Amino acid sequence: MTIKNILAAYSSEDAHGSGVKHAIKLAQHHDAWLTGIMRHGRHALEQRFLAEIHDMIADQLREADEKRVQDVSDRFLQMVQEAGLQDRSEFVDLDPDNDGPLSDYARNFDLVVTGVHSHDIGEAHLSANPDLIALRSGRPVIVVPNDYESEGLAEHALVAWDGKRSSARALGDAMSILEEKPKVTIMTVGTMPTADKELLMRNLKRHGIDATYRVDHRRGSIAQTILRVADEVSAKLVVMGAFEHSKFAHTLMGGVSTDVINQANVPVFLSH
Repeated sequence: MTIKNILAAYSSEDAHGSGVKHAIKLAQHHDAWLTGIMRHGRHALEQRFLAEIHDMIADQLREADEKRVQDVSDRFLQMVQEAGLQDRSEFVDLDPDNDGPLSDYARNFDLVVTGVHSHDIGEAHLSANPDLIALRSGRPVIVVPNDYESEGLAEHALVAWDGKRSSARALGDAMSILEEKPKVTIMTVGTMPTADKELLMRNLKRHGIDATYRVDHRRGSIAQTILRVADEVSAKLVVMGAFEHSKFAHTLMGGVSTDVINQANVPVFLSH
């Protein structure tokens, strides 16, 4: 996958620009265009209690949202200018009511970079949900932890592999990124390698990737096992497939990918 068109989706104020900072590094590395975007929908209170909310309160909520959008836009434009990307960047205020959902817009990009989704009632409607973007857009997503700082891009990537469709999709989408890494570790959670181990490693070798393969017994949840191994091997990027089950089941029970991106202290590359 050639990366020439990156979408940086706003997640929350708590991220302090960590997603945009990482997106800028990726844009500089790949000589890519960078688009900042904010999902500008209605406040949760307005959506749920529209009939009960006084017009004045609704106006105040909208004014607060407009100010936040402007603040985020100003910060994005300042950051790309400081990075020398002002001629290859833009900011879009996406209104889902009129412009369609963020996932539809994201389909026109090579890669989406965002932070962890905020569930805060005051900004959840403005915050991108990386799991759902990966599911509905068909594009890979890199999720950057809140307050994440690094001097450069990761040199060691950990790939979570279970031999299923979504992990194969994630590996394929991340292949051009993995080809640049000096070190790649493939891990399987369980008691034995997957049946396709030899084919998998041969494929990686043909891409010039001299990866190592390991099997790790589950300790705690699968997500905790993946993150423990990432920490043990000092991997600075985790590559994995997004959830395999339905959106309904994911909403009720959560999933491994959601747990990983909520708990990770390094960027996570997701594909569905």
